[in-house]
Amino acid sequence: MTAVPTLGDVVAVLDGLYPPDTAEGWDAVGLVAGDPAAPVRTVLLAVDPVATVVDEALDLGVDLVVTHHPLFLKGVHSVAATTFKGAVVHRLLRAGVALYNAHTNADAAPRGVADALADAVGLVDRAPLVAHADGAETGIGRVGRLAAPTTLHDFARRVAGALPATAQGVRVAGDLDATVRTAAVVGGSGDALFDAVRAAAVDVYVTSDLRHHPASELRERALFEHGTPYLVDTAHYASEWPWLRYAATDLAAGVTARLAARGEEGTVTCTVSTRVTDPWTTTVTVP
Repeated sequence: MTAVPTLGDVVAVLDGLYPPDTAEGWDAVGLVAGDPAAPVRTVLLAVDPVATVVDEALDLGVDLVVTHHPLFLKGVHSVAATTFKGAVVHRLLRAGVALYNAHTNADAAPRGVADALADAVGLVDRAPLVAHADGAETGIGRVGRLAAPTTLHDFARRVAGALPATAQGVRVAGDLDATVRTAAVVGGSGDALFDAVRAAAVDVYVTSDLRHHPASELRERALFEHGTPYLVDTAHYASEWPWLRYAATDLAAGVTARLAARGEEGTVTCTVSTRVTDPWTTTVTVP
């Protein structure tokens, strides 16, 4: 028997893939807008719930947008269309499009943001950088080894080639000719985890949004001690984008399995957004 999944079905699958109780305490995850009884045939996955993604969703005529970043991270008293965030909600609901987000729960999950980034840069034999429990697959970031040693320069080029192009590009701190064998990765802002990276004793750390003082102090300490870790800094959006492809595959498979358990056939069609939502648009250099 062929069936069309409901938004409630899709949310149940997403909550199973990215359990809300694994999100950080300050986070806001889950269904933002939409009727759980509404049918869902098509889903758009994106990093950010911004106007250009809404444009894309409406152009494609999807039923649900799944984003990584929350639209409302803090409590609000109004979603009036007189604000830019309220306008997002109104435009989506007017078109019958629901909105859901998986943030730090997707960062931590198996085949989540961290695993997708680790795969993109070639990290094997890995484990969470900060596990939620001893021996758990769930946790913040990933740490492991590269399949073969390489130079910092070639590794940085690999990172740049694996991620969407952005105005920032990829910044590197360290000796480009140095050999790197092990790495840690954290999608999104990662300089709060420098202590864990140092404790992991890796050769290089890939993350985003590195601030001057924390990065400077880490590198100065490394030069004083043993030279590592080196740093590879990417655009925040770019480091989290690889997860969208994993989420698209796993969501469709999960919905198929959920309906099959009820003796029904059906699934959702998932599309990964092509809109670049990195806020930086240009880099200016002086000759």
